[in-house]
Amino acid sequence: MQLSNRKKQILQIAIEDYIASCSPITSGGLKNLASLDCSTATLRSELNALEAMGFLRQLHTSGGRVPTAQGYRFYVEGMLSNFKATNGELEKIRRLIEQKTSSLADLISSIAKVIGEATNYPTVVMASGVENLILQDFQIIPLLSQEVLVLIGTNAGYINERLNISATKRECDDASRFFKKHFVGKTIKEMTKEFEEGALTEEITQFQNIVDCLVSGLKRFNNRKLLDVQKSGAVKLLESGEIEKAKHIFAVLDDEDELIEVLETQPGEEQIVVSVAENDDELSVVKLPIKMGSVELSVGVLGPQRMDYGSVSAALKLLADELENFKGGDGP
Repeated sequence: MQLSNRKKQILQIAIEDYIASCSPITSGGLKNLASLDCSTATLRSELNALEAMGFLRQLHTSGGRVPTAQGYRFYVEGMLSNFKATNGELEKIRRLIEQKTSSLADLISSIAKVIGEATNYPTVVMASGVENLILQDFQIIPLLSQEVLVLIGTNAGYINERLNISATKRECDDASRFFKKHFVGKTIKEMTKEFEEGALTEEITQFQNIVDCLVSGLKRFNNRKLLDVQKSGAVKLLESGEIEKAKHIFAVLDDEDELIEVLETQPGEEQIVVSVAENDDELSVVKLPIKMGSVELSVGVLGPQRMDYGSVSAALKLLADELENFKGGDGP
């Protein structure tokens, strides 16, 4: 739908002021906020027109107006299409990448925490494609607690696995050498497939229990999504008095199946995708798919219909720019 430049400016001011203050916009309030060369009566007429077009709605007769889902969607798709994060925003992300954390799980958790703190909304990061990680190193270490610690180096960081078995140092060293000899340069999926086909069984007699437990653990690892959930933003909604909306968001954050459905991306999606809630009591989601080597991340920020789409988009845009270094497959 085509809007005049003045209507676009009025709609943008109305939406951004409502996001910031939760106060309906009036023609008088608009006159105070905007440097528009027109009368209050003209502004009232423009607000009426935007309401008739479905971008705003009036809560009470003679009261102010608030954005509709259509208004939010027009704001996101049109007015934020060229929105770019500034270099001064989210310096924590740059520091995070520079640290080159050695753990894939730590990196995913750190990304969720940084975006959550930057946006003040609950944030979820989902990683998939872990079966395509390229194996680079194996360190198998016996622990005093009758367990074995396995550090698996991949092109996107280390994966830590604890095996609930007892093994000697020699058995662990032999197993480490075996895995390095046969599987460095292959993917996790390729390694587990070789064991499913019964290959290499003669070489593992002395440390069969280590191999069986490790391969079983990696099979489970292949079949699950890695989710990290930061809920602090929902707590801030509680503190702001939006209790019912926060309860709904908490319910989604506690439902792994629903989170996976919310964060799933379509093939070919590479840009920020915004799902605006149709009703005020529903959930809006801003998400971005990021290719980090062979791992696919989906970073999602969840909030109410009245969420700050601009700052969230900025945070995700900067995150994508800072993670660009990983696209060639280089790990931390």
